[in-house]
Amino acid sequence: MAIKRFVDTHVHLWQLEQLRYPWLTPPFADDGPNGSVEAIATDYTLADYLVDAAGYPVEKIVHIDAGAHADDALAETEWLQSLADDGGKPNAIIAFAALNDPDVEPLLAAHAENANVRGIRHILNWHADPKRTYTPRNVLDDDAFARGYALLAKYNLSFDLQIYPNQMKQAAALAAKHPDIPVILNHMGMPVDADLAEWREGLAALAALPHAAVKISGMGFVDRQWTMDSVRPLILQTIETFGPYACAFASDFPTDKLFNTYGKALDAYDDITKDFSDDERDALFAGTAEQIYKI
Repeated sequence: MAIKRFVDTHVHLWQLEQLRYPWLTPPFADDGPNGSVEAIATDYTLADYLVDAAGYPVEKIVHIDAGAHADDALAETEWLQSLADDGGKPNAIIAFAALNDPDVEPLLAAHAENANVRGIRHILNWHADPKRTYTPRNVLDDDAFARGYALLAKYNLSFDLQIYPNQMKQAAALAAKHPDIPVILNHMGMPVDADLAEWREGLAALAALPHAAVKISGMGFVDRQWTMDSVRPLILQTIETFGPYACAFASDFPTDKLFNTYGKALDAYDDITKDFSDDERDALFAGTAEQIYKI
C-alpha cells in the first residue's frame, strides 16, 4: 500500500555561511545525544531535501528550528519566510525562542509578524546522563519558563515540545493550564534508554489533553541501529495512545541522515500502518499535520 500524500512535519534547512549553528561547528565529538554530527555539518537546502525525498509524495513541509545561535533566531525565521514567499515552502515555520528569557516577548512578537510562523520550539530535553541531556537543568522547573510559555497564547502560537519521558507528566501539567496553546510532542517523547512504563504513562498524560498531538519521528534517537521490528511497538503504542487523528509522521531530515535514509523511515511508517483505514492513514501522513500546523 503506497503513501498517497505526505506532509512532513519535521524538516530542518540550513546554510552554514548565513547563520551560526553551534552544534554543527567543529570540533565534533561522539558523546552527545546524536553522536557526532560531522556527517551533516554541510549546507542543507530545500533542493537537497527534495533529492532525499524523491519518490515520495511530499505535498507540504513544516520547518522546525534548526538549532541556530539564539541571537540568529529571528534571522532564521526571516530567511525561511523569504523562501516560502518565493517558492511556497516551507508551508509552516516553528521558530526558536528561549521561553525562560524574561525579555522573550519582543522576539515572539517579531516571529509572529511572519506569515508562515505557527509556533515555537524551545528544546527542553533534560536527562541525568550528561551524554543524553541537552540542557544543564530541567527548564520546566523554572518559573520564568512558565511565564514565557503563557505568552504564546497572546501571539496565537503553538509549542513544539521536545522532552524525555521523565519530563512528560510535568509538561502535561503545564500544558493543561493553557488549553489555548496547542502542544505537539516531538519524536514520540524520545524514549531513549527509558523505562517504557514511564514513557507509556507520560504519553497517556499528554494524550488526555484535547489540545495535544504527537509527531512520530526520530527513530535514531531511540536506537541508532533501529529496524522496522524494533520500532513497530513504539509507533503502534503512540498511535494507540493518541489516536491516529492526533499523530503525524515526520522525517526529521537531515538530522536522521545520521541514522537512516529517508526511504527507510517512510517505508517503515507505511508498512507498520498498512492495516489502518484509508482515513486513518491520511491523518497520519498528512491530515493531522495540516490541522495542527494550519496549512
